[in-house]
Amino acid sequence: MSSVFFRTLHARYDASALRGLFTPRKPRNPLLRVALGLVGIAILALLLVVGLFVGAAMVSFGLLRAALRGRKPGSVQSADVLDAEYRIVSKPGQPALR
Repeated sequence: MSSVFFRTLHARYDASALRGLFTPRKPRNPLLRVALGLVGIAILALLLVVGLFVGAAMVSFGLLRAALRGRKPGSVQSADVLDAEYRIVSKPGQPALR
């Protein structure tokens, strides 16, 4: 039943007057095709350059803000910190991961 519904829905959509509204058409003139292709490439290049500049500005702003803010006096490690070495103890009955 569902395949019949979708098949008729597809047929109704193809026969509708709205189909021509949403289908892109290429111009027939070859010079106009080349011109529109170059316009599309120019738009893509412009978006790439703008994106690179916005990204560079965001990174530089973050680095500048971190450099100007500096370190807080409370962020220094206290003398109560212990340095230690750890070793993994295997449990019996479990396979080795190495």
